[in-house]
Amino acid sequence: MTGSGNCWKPAALMRQLQVPFDWIEVDLLKGQSRSPEFLAKNANGKVPLLEVAPGQLLAESNAMLCYLADGTPYLPADRWQRAKVFEWLFFEQYSHEPYIATVRWWVHYLHKQDEWRDKIAEAMKKGYAALDVMEAQLQRTSFIAGNAYTIADIALYAYTHAAPQGGYDLKRYPAIGAWLDRVSAQPRFEPMVR
Repeated sequence: MTGSGNCWKPAALMRQLQVPFDWIEVDLLKGQSRSPEFLAKNANGKVPLLEVAPGQLLAESNAMLCYLADGTPYLPADRWQRAKVFEWLFFEQYSHEPYIATVRWWVHYLHKQDEWRDKIAEAMKKGYAALDVMEAQLQRTSFIAGNAYTIADIALYAYTHAAPQGGYDLKRYPAIGAWLDRVSAQPRFEPMVR
C-alpha cells in the first residue's frame, strides 16, 4: 500500500540492492487485504506480502528485510553487530511502530484526531519515549545500530520520518533529524510516497 512504511521498507531495500520487483497495490482502506484471494496468501490479512517465487510467500516487513539483506552489508556477518541490528528491528516493532505508525494511521488516514484525542495522547507518550531512546543512541553513533547503515535504519526510518503526519514534533530531536538526512543520502535511496 502506497504510504505504508511497512510496505516501503522491503521496496526501499530492493531498490538499494538493485533487485527488480513488481509492486501490486493493495488498498487497506477499501478492505482489499481482507479479500478471499489475499487471505489465501496471507491469513493475517496484512501488507506487505513478498512473493519470492510462485507459492513462496513471506509476510512481516522486518522478516523481509532480513531475508533480502542476508549476505549483504545491510545485515552484518559479524555475530555481535548482527544481533545489534536485530535488537533495533525488535525495538521498531515493539516500542516504536505500535505508537508512531499507529498514531499516524489514526490521524492521517482515519482522521480521528478529535474523536480519539485521549487514546492518541496516551499512545504519543510511548511514541515520544521511543524517539527519546533513538535520540540518545544517535547522539553516540551515526546510524541506529552503530556506524554503518543497515536494515535497522531502513526499519526505523519508515515511520520516524513520517511521524509528523501523526502530530509528532521531530524538531526537538536534532540527532534524529541529522540521521534522517544521512539515511536519505544513501545510494539508490528512494523516499516513501506519503
